[in-house]
Amino acid sequence: MAEENPADGNVSKEQGTTASNGHSAVEDSQNNPQDTSKSKEDATKTVPHYKLFSFADSLDYLLMSVGTISAIGNGVCMPLMTIIFGNVVNSFGGTENNKEVVDAVSQVALKYVYLAVGAASASFLQMSCWMVTGERQAARIRSLYLKTILRQDVGFFDKETNTGEIVGRMSGDTVLIQEAMGEKVGSFIQLIATFVGGFVIAFIKGWILTLVMLSSIPLLVLSGAIIGIIISKVASGQQTAYSVAATVVEQTIGSIRTVASFTGEKQAIANYNNSLIKAYNSGVQEGLASGFGIGSVMLIIMCSYALAVWFGGKMILEKGYTGGEVMNVVFAVLTGSMSLGQASPCMSAFAAGQAAAYKMFETINRKPEIDAYDTNGQQLHDIRGDIELKDVCFSYPARPDEQIFHGFSLSIPSGATAALVGESGSGKSTVISLIERFYDPLAGEVLIDGINLKEFQLKWIRQKIGLVSQEPVLFSSSIKDNIAYGKDGATTEEIRAAAELSNAAKFIDKLPQGLDTVVGEHGTQLSGGQKQRVAIARAILKDPRVLLLDEATSALDAESERVVQEALDRIMINRTTVIVAHRLSTVRNADTIAVIHRGTIVEKAGPHSELIKDPEGAYSQLIRLQEMSTVSEQTAVNDHGRLSSVDSRRHSSQRFSNLRSISRGSSGRGNSSRHSFSNSYGVPIGVLETASAEPDIPASTSSTVPPEVSLSRLAYLNKPEIPVLLLGTIAAAANGVILPIFGIMISSIIKTFFEPPHQLQKDSKFWALIFIVLGVGSFIAQPSRQYLFSVAGCKLIKRVRSMCFEKVVYMEVSWFDDPEHSSGAIGARLSADAASLRGLVGDALGLLVQNLATAIAGLCIAFVANWQLALIILVLLPLLGVNGYFQVKFMKGFSADAKKMYEDASQVANDAVGSIRTIASFCAEEKVIELYQKKCEGPIKTGIRQGLISGIGFGLSFFFLFSVYACSFYAGARLVAAGKTTFSDVFRVFFALTMTAVGVSQSGSLTLDLSKGKSSASSIFAILDRKSKIDSSDESGTTIENVKGEIELHHVSFKYPTRPDVPIFQDLCLTIHHGETVALVGESGSGKSTVVSLLQRFYEPDSGRITLDGIEIQKLQLKWLRQQMGLVSQEPVLFNDTIRANIAYGKEGNATEAEIIAAAELANAHKFISSLQQGYDTVVGERGIQLSGGQKQRVAIARAIMKAPKILLLDEATSALDAESERVVQDALDRIMVDRTTVVVAHRLSTIKGADVIAVVKNGVIAEKGKHETLISIKDGIYASLVALHASA
Repeated sequence: MAEENPADGNVSKEQGTTASNGHSAVEDSQNNPQDTSKSKEDATKTVPHYKLFSFADSLDYLLMSVGTISAIGNGVCMPLMTIIFGNVVNSFGGTENNKEVVDAVSQVALKYVYLAVGAASASFLQMSCWMVTGERQAARIRSLYLKTILRQDVGFFDKETNTGEIVGRMSGDTVLIQEAMGEKVGSFIQLIATFVGGFVIAFIKGWILTLVMLSSIPLLVLSGAIIGIIISKVASGQQTAYSVAATVVEQTIGSIRTVASFTGEKQAIANYNNSLIKAYNSGVQEGLASGFGIGSVMLIIMCSYALAVWFGGKMILEKGYTGGEVMNVVFAVLTGSMSLGQASPCMSAFAAGQAAAYKMFETINRKPEIDAYDTNGQQLHDIRGDIELKDVCFSYPARPDEQIFHGFSLSIPSGATAALVGESGSGKSTVISLIERFYDPLAGEVLIDGINLKEFQLKWIRQKIGLVSQEPVLFSSSIKDNIAYGKDGATTEEIRAAAELSNAAKFIDKLPQGLDTVVGEHGTQLSGGQKQRVAIARAILKDPRVLLLDEATSALDAESERVVQEALDRIMINRTTVIVAHRLSTVRNADTIAVIHRGTIVEKAGPHSELIKDPEGAYSQLIRLQEMSTVSEQTAVNDHGRLSSVDSRRHSSQRFSNLRSISRGSSGRGNSSRHSFSNSYGVPIGVLETASAEPDIPASTSSTVPPEVSLSRLAYLNKPEIPVLLLGTIAAAANGVILPIFGIMISSIIKTFFEPPHQLQKDSKFWALIFIVLGVGSFIAQPSRQYLFSVAGCKLIKRVRSMCFEKVVYMEVSWFDDPEHSSGAIGARLSADAASLRGLVGDALGLLVQNLATAIAGLCIAFVANWQLALIILVLLPLLGVNGYFQVKFMKGFSADAKKMYEDASQVANDAVGSIRTIASFCAEEKVIELYQKKCEGPIKTGIRQGLISGIGFGLSFFFLFSVYACSFYAGARLVAAGKTTFSDVFRVFFALTMTAVGVSQSGSLTLDLSKGKSSASSIFAILDRKSKIDSSDESGTTIENVKGEIELHHVSFKYPTRPDVPIFQDLCLTIHHGETVALVGESGSGKSTVVSLLQRFYEPDSGRITLDGIEIQKLQLKWLRQQMGLVSQEPVLFNDTIRANIAYGKEGNATEAEIIAAAELANAHKFISSLQQGYDTVVGERGIQLSGGQKQRVAIARAIMKAPKILLLDEATSALDAESERVVQDALDRIMVDRTTVVVAHRLSTIKGADVIAVVKNGVIAEKGKHETLISIKDGIYASLVALHASA
């Protein structure tokens, strides 16, 4: 939101205060009188779980109850299976006569089949009911949340939240909430049912043994819990460790031109590498922690088996248990306790959902003080439009201790035009916010037609007020839709008429799709003037009684401004109009002009003609201030007061129009135009009117899929870790053998239980010991495997990230113009892609070896025991694999893809929240919600379909599991009957193979998506293989001993790589002698800034050559060349670091204190820096946001001075400043231009009159050059007509 209110934004920055000084707690308690329970909840801030379902309707309740019943049914199936298993053991072991075995076993096998059918249907219902209801309720919460967000008052957005947070909530938090109320609830109920069922059965079958086995459960639970905590702690640590590095990437790539210009690449790489070390360490720790976790759990499980075997043997001897009963108890207790362990991910999902819901529900319940949905309040027939502010006191909610108005009064009669002028931060825009009722005054009142604004129904009064602001906010839909925001149900005729009135119809008709042209995010497909005219058409369509113009033309160049101003003059007739302006030319014709200074009206308001009479008055002083920035040139223009103001107004324009064009050049760059000025190096705009609507054709070629990467090449990257990997492989193999051995042991034990007493006693002790040995082995092998592989993996990640970043930093600038290479995209590549590479090499290798070991061991055991049965079971095993896959998926949750599907919908929300003032002003809340819900329909359908499909898969997997058991036992019985095998061998084959299947399918879950890893690898190698076309790390090339600074451009032709069909220069020649100041002028888009980019070799000319002191700049060493040039651009990019560090950046970071202060003094910055609380140690904030425009610009100048450059490049260096700051900055520039070759690019004449040579760029060539006096006297010359244009504007 900050960008939308620059006038008020700067104040806070000057004070260096931040918006978060401890008032928020107070606010909270005021805003939430209904939340008395709040203080108690403060610790965790969650809502009780049942509250999550508060938005369910009757269908949801039905689904939830069916889901619950089925979940319980499904949960009981596993324990029931253990009973059947016990019976099988008894049928095999207890029947003396081999012939009877078949009968006994086949009866039991039938029970398995019945169970299979039951389990399948229950699990289908459980899964699909819960998934569908979760999807439906989450969708409902999403749109409710958006609805309440849109009704909040603007103060809420200033203070308590921001777009990112809201969109994050809508996309991220609702997914968490959905997880907490969707299929996870079903699984939780199922697991609890299994737990209860297991123990009930165990106690019935043999309570003594059950009690003994219970003794080991607390240990299991404890160890599981501790491991869980440790792993989650370490994992989050890893995230934070990498976030530092991510910030480095964002800052470096986001301001790559500054980095390149100041040759700061080495510094950036060093910073990045330092921040990677932390991430590496925490990655290794995580591996170790999870290894020990799994190891210790295995150890405890094995020990409890040992206990069960030994004690079970005792029970058979002393209490007359049967072997089947013992096995039944052991397995029942195991399934019961395992299910309890599996419930923990559900618990954590619930906790996350409850925490996420707290914030969301709090917002949903928040009643705004200024409520757009409130239908109470007066509605008159119509309003006249008298506006009065009476004794208003006001401060922004985000900065309560900073009074903007203290007893401010102003009255504007109906139909009059009132202009508010004053320096930035004086409170001009605040008046407009108060009239729109974005905020309520703290004291005093705002009256329309003598009635307090608070009395009116908010929606109705806002429909009577039309707002056109400085940065018009358009939504990413068609031009027609954007204009239609002005009025519900507007017809196409009305829209056309509004477009005509606002001078927009002409350019709209030129676009290929006319009114249906899509404007792109934030309107980036249109140029500044075009956007502004669409915004005016939108305001006209409203037919408002009161028109508020907040700097409506300040961001345009002279040509667009004239057109827009005409449109405004047309619609201002007989409406009450309030104009806020920096530039005095806009306000001359107003009926009254009020000069505001620090929140009070300094001079009695009156028209221009009166105010100008008092030479000491505030208004006259402002005019003089703006004139000082223009040396009065009677020859050029008779009324210099007007000229200056136009200039100074023109100049702020370029910054926006450039931005636009850039973001046009890269329409995919997401928010670039709004938040990142990093690329405001004027990408040309002259061509926009025509080119704007054409889609970016080259984009399609750039998104070609990078070629497949051979694994050998990846392995090669991991080469230094080969010894570590070898050790890891050995550990993995050891891990793999454990499960098959476990299978042998269980079958031997079953056999033991049917032996004669003395033998039974001896053997059960022996096997118990073996179990313990196995546990210890597992405890050693697991952690060592995890640790060794994570060392190898994390080293690989670190190496890849570092190599990539180094490569990226040295890419030529045009590479970054491609939206696929924006800072966000590259940041994502470095963080995510590098991480998924790890899965491809180390972890995948480890799993492969482990699974191979398991499979080989299992098969050997089975085939040695009995090859016929082994073959039969082997055929059925793939069915078990299916079951394993679904079980794992079940643990992870099926609904993970929800986030992806909602992206379009979140985009709507993102747009809306980012431009909340516009939405409030046009009462468009309902419209946005409608659009949002339309965008959500698809994903909801998909979600429901997914629910049904997952349910079917889940059900089938259970069916297969039980059927396989039935088949294998039946086949075994047949073989025993035929005398082909013994019963212990049947179990040996069965367990060896099922354990193998379990092992393989479990670890199958761990295989990170190989396909994902592959594509990551290819995207990473695509970066590593690309050669930079203009590489500043290249040390070759000559350097010149002492540079004079003679620059020549010989017959240069150039086109931007992103827009190859638009020629910028055609055969341009220009000579710049050393020590001269050359000014480049021309309309926006003529290619003035391009000259600056070419001199620094950000781009190479397509033909022709550029020489420095007679040597072609391609032959010079690039780094050295850039060190000779000091660049001060229109939007200075500062890094989020101290002011000291930002200035020292000019000397690659190693400058003495004295040098820094000297540079700051030269740049007129020392005074304001010393007045800040922390002085040079003040952190400037992201993109320098804590400083005002003028302050940023002076720091940037100091940074350029640090370089002691021979050539100064000033690209619109003062255009974005108001008159006061501009004078100071211009002073600083004049000082440092002495004895240096200087190239100045400017809109404004005041900046360039003093230049030695003025070169006018037009149609890709230098059309005229010479001194100001000579050029101005050429009749009908281009320069003369530019000057005249300024004057007439």
